Amino acid sequence: MSKDNIGLNLEYEVLRNDFTKAGEASSNIKKILTQLGINSSIIRRIAIATYEAEMNIAIHSLGGCITVNVTPKEINIVALDNGPGIEDIELAMQEGYSTAPNSVRELGFGAGMGLSNMKRCSDKFKITSQKGKNTRVNMIIYI
Repeated sequence: MSKDNIGLNLEYEVLRNDFTKAGEASSNIKKILTQLGINSSIIRRIAIATYEAEMNIAIHSLGGCITVNVTPKEINIVALDNGPGIEDIELAMQEGYSTAPNSVRELGFGAGMGLSNMKRCSDKFKITSQKGKNTRVNMIIYI
């Protein structure tokens, strides 16, 4: 299979506070995209975006999933969690802002760069969230 005739859908479950497996999805996606012959600079952006999404789900939510849809023109990544939602998206988008607990920061995570890194790596970025409900991040990266 080459990047010119792809139509691939991938889905990964992300568990709350599971830091031993968080990162596996982005690593697996990177491996698959490399096998498809996708440009390495695009793969790097996708790997960063999906890793940040995985970590945000593991750190800040009750768990969720990441889906990736690969077409010949773009890669669409959706990170959907099971709550508790983001009260102030504008504040959450500020680099360095984090609600991660100290126990997570002591592990080296939760620096407040996740959402801004996802946006920076995406050609199109949209986040929707509501306090007490889920958060959905849509990222499109053109091939």
